[in-house]
Amino acid sequence: MLQPYRDVLTRPGALAFSAAGVLARLPISTVGIGTVLAVSAVYDSYALAGRVSGVVVLTQAACSPLLARLVDRRGQAVVMGPAVVVTVLGLALLASTTAAAGPEPLLYAGAALVGASMGSMGALVRARWSHLLSTPAELHTAFSLESTLDEVVFMVGPVLATLLATGWTPTGGLLLAALAAAVGGWLLLTQRGTEPPTHRADAGAPRTRIVSVPLLVLVGSFVAMGAIFGAIDVSVVAFTEEQGHPGWAGGVLAVFAFGSGASGFVYGARHWAGPLWRRYGLGMVLLGVGVATLALVGSIPALAAAGLVAGMAIAPSLIAGNALVAELVPVGRLTEGLTWVGTALGVGVSVGSWASGTMVDRVGSPGGFTVVQVAGAAAVLGTLAALPALRRATAGRSPAAPPSEA
Repeated sequence: MLQPYRDVLTRPGALAFSAAGVLARLPISTVGIGTVLAVSAVYDSYALAGRVSGVVVLTQAACSPLLARLVDRRGQAVVMGPAVVVTVLGLALLASTTAAAGPEPLLYAGAALVGASMGSMGALVRARWSHLLSTPAELHTAFSLESTLDEVVFMVGPVLATLLATGWTPTGGLLLAALAAAVGGWLLLTQRGTEPPTHRADAGAPRTRIVSVPLLVLVGSFVAMGAIFGAIDVSVVAFTEEQGHPGWAGGVLAVFAFGSGASGFVYGARHWAGPLWRRYGLGMVLLGVGVATLALVGSIPALAAAGLVAGMAIAPSLIAGNALVAELVPVGRLTEGLTWVGTALGVGVSVGSWASGTMVDRVGSPGGFTVVQVAGAAAVLGTLAALPALRRATAGRSPAAPPSEA
């Protein structure tokens, strides 16, 4: 099982950029819960916490594809180096304003700076893998590895953010995100040897079109999946607080991530013969069914157990979805394509966290888990609606066929 991972990690520079990428994308798992924990503790409002975290994700949704397009044209270090500096400054503004219980507009300003500059470090790492490796089987293993590492990030990040926020200072999760962004971003972006080449359009030549119906329907299903994650984050925080153990929220969320990471690791060790669209559809249906059970539990251990099972569908779905992007977009715009689905996931997280935060303020954690169920149903229905377009777009490809250049 380990041999495919050994094969790709022994490529020159692979282990170094993959490891740096883990730290560089730690903020994706700490900014959201760090904001919810800090703002709800200081301002006593889950709704406000949801709005502030929503600003982060919405500005990220608007700006990340533009950053990714610049990365493909001008290079990762040139574009994302200054962007990381802005991210750290935005997190500092958000944390300091919260600590001082400052005015809401400053919260939104800090959140907007963070969202506008974060980009998608996971897309940068996957683009490096696509440049380094030559066969679809190797890319499947590398993408699976990165999805597993994503879950490690989501397993460790919420725990650290919660421990810092509840045991040290309410803004501890935001300060952790700032440190990880600065150090991880520097470690990744200074590795110029594995940075993919830029793809500048020839003067007067039209840019290859990236937007297509299959990509758009894939993006839509990722929005629904993100809504599940955002609603779960807020609902779990509220549920553990109602149970008298607010510090356990990070641990419960880590169990979700562990289930996903373990299944993703096993999934990536095997080269699957079935079409990607079918595997993606199956994973999303299983995820929707799994999260529907969360509202039925009545204790923290039961919630963690249900989350472990539901989480096992996450990584395989994300792996298949990212691999579909590699088949649907031109190679020269892969960073942008991967950022589209990553941003869609973030938009969904924003919608889910806002909706569940509003419901928690009104009726408590049961309202939040109702949002989880609605998001799960939307994910299943959206995916089933998307499958015909995805099947047609990949018709005639063997599972081993490389992504199209056109």
